[in-house]
Amino acid sequence: MIDCHVHLWNPADGFPWIRPGDAHHRAFGQGDLERSGSGLGLTGAVLVEASRGDAGETLALRELCLRRPDLVAGYVANLHVHGPAGPDALRALLREPGPGRPNGMRLGGAEWSGTPEEARALVPLLAESGTVLELNLYRGALTAAAEVTARHPGLTVVVDHLGNAPDPRTPEAAQWHRDVERAAASPDVVVKISGLLTQQHGVPPERVAAMVRHVVDTLGPDRCLVGSDWPICLPRGTRADSLAASRPGLAHLTQEQRRSVLHTTAVRVYGLAG
Repeated sequence: MIDCHVHLWNPADGFPWIRPGDAHHRAFGQGDLERSGSGLGLTGAVLVEASRGDAGETLALRELCLRRPDLVAGYVANLHVHGPAGPDALRALLREPGPGRPNGMRLGGAEWSGTPEEARALVPLLAESGTVLELNLYRGALTAAAEVTARHPGLTVVVDHLGNAPDPRTPEAAQWHRDVERAAASPDVVVKISGLLTQQHGVPPERVAAMVRHVVDTLGPDRCLVGSDWPICLPRGTRADSLAASRPGLAHLTQEQRRSVLHTTAVRVYGLAG
């Protein structure tokens, strides 16, 4: 299994969203990542930026990816912080040979229109270089992904956390189901099954399983990934707990289909070594 969504941070380096007294206000480094995956049968992890706020985070993720390929399969950097430097600097980063180049660049915000314009202007470079665009939007992520892939042929968009799905017991869930179906009609949209412990906290496990199954059955196993969202998940459970939360929704798949969700799709989508 490849865990497609983990973070590392040290509050002393920035990360303004992590405040003193918060459960996440401590450093999480490579040793913590290694220990958290012990006994889980993982073949690697994809590091995802954690909004440090500067391009130094990209360099830190790159360095660990190069130094510990046994632990880190790839990394997703923050597109926001590369906007001010302009297209030439990002183009050079994306053209870097070997495993040092990012496997994806992430945009986040309340909704697509609220993301920085100078960062959105760099999206054509991702399509040009074959680099994944990863979206973490609180509203409309699945719809935005479909629209962006239509504007940029050849661009793959990975949507985090089931598209930040609402509580399935609320009226908003019906719109989310429709959005999943719309995303499925765009072949270059991929959905990450992640954030289940935090975003679906308190939701009955059978409801969570039904959401996961809806995504996998609608998009297909070859367009779904699994991630723990460690260490964000820790107030609700361990990395193992987070990864296990996806299993009931995958139980109906064949062994080959489950391997696609847990490993093969990640290798293909992010361009990992295997």
